Amino acid sequence: MRSNKKKIYGYSFSIKIIICLVILVLVYQNLYFSQKGTIVFKSGKNTSGQKILNHPQYDSISKLQTAFIRNAKLVRPSVVNLSKIQLKVILDSSNNSFYERNSLLTPLMEWFDDHFLRKEYTSETIGSGVIITEKGHILTNHHVIAGHDKILVRLSDQRSYFADIIGTDPETDIAIIKINSFRRLPQPIFGSSNQIKVGQWVMAIGNPYGLQGSVTVGVVSAVRRSNLGLATYENFLQTDAAINPGNSGGPLINLNGEIIAINTSFAVLGSGVGFAIPIEMALRISEELINNGNVERGWLGIDIQEMTPELFSAFMVSGYKKGVLVNNVKNNTPAKKAGILRGDIVLKFNGKKVRNIKNFQSMVAETQAGKKVRIIVIRNRLEKSFIVTVGGLKF
Repeated sequence: MRSNKKKIYGYSFSIKIIICLVILVLVYQNLYFSQKGTIVFKSGKNTSGQKILNHPQYDSISKLQTAFIRNAKLVRPSVVNLSKIQLKVILDSSNNSFYERNSLLTPLMEWFDDHFLRKEYTSETIGSGVIITEKGHILTNHHVIAGHDKILVRLSDQRSYFADIIGTDPETDIAIIKINSFRRLPQPIFGSSNQIKVGQWVMAIGNPYGLQGSVTVGVVSAVRRSNLGLATYENFLQTDAAINPGNSGGPLINLNGEIIAINTSFAVLGSGVGFAIPIEMALRISEELINNGNVERGWLGIDIQEMTPELFSAFMVSGYKKGVLVNNVKNNTPAKKAGILRGDIVLKFNGKKVRNIKNFQSMVAETQAGKKVRIIVIRNRLEKSFIVTVGGLKF
């Protein structure tokens, strides 16, 4: 009897162990499959964002971003989209044979065509512009509106107007058009390009590829760019802020939200190279176009050529690297009356150094007719000073 009891107890103990193992397996499987595919979030603090916020330069970057946002909101309402309008008349071919058989009805046909034929207008963005007066004057580029009779102006609030051309100046690629609106038009703030330095932040606003109100950001890459073949009188700011087709005529602004230049062109073969007309020149030309319909430019009455190291050596002049050579002085001109002679090397005009032909032409052209200026030249290896009363020519 005792031996049987021991076996029973032995079997009972083994069965208990097996049951416990089965229970453990079932519990493990239940836990494993219930958590499979479930994302477990661990509690803890992410300190990477806090490190960025505490970075010494973060505050400066944040303020720069705030300036970009503020300036876009401030200037964008005064930037307009310019489109060319094309008329498409929908003809009914069934009437043509009738009119051809009855030529006496030609006048009636023409009257019917003018008043009853279906007409469709298509528009295509040609550039941008900036509202500069409450009366509706808009500043843009000459090349943007050249050859277009009907120009549609679309404001930032989607109001649209047909514009009249007030005047254009191909020599500087400036044009003025005008719209008539009974509602108040937004106006921007104008700054100055005279103190702009290479490396300063700028923003370009316009309608590239018809995408109205687009904003790009960059820096001033260079100043006083000339000899680009874009206009007769060139003194461009160069920027790497993207200027694409449709941006021409739009503003280039500084971090204060002030317009410092008018975008005019981009380098087709280059990348990140755009050019803009300094705002001082653009506004001066605009004022003359609005008031007179044309532009009067300063004039001396001389022909000039570029000075080279070889010419400086030929004139036995050392220590000078920049200037222009007078190779002809016309009779009865401001230069002739002041005493300028053929062979004079012009060094300074109105206190500013003469760098090259384009630079000298621009300085003279931008001088108001009737103003007296001092010109410093080299004659017979000596510097001489002359006072010239600048004349004027209308374009």
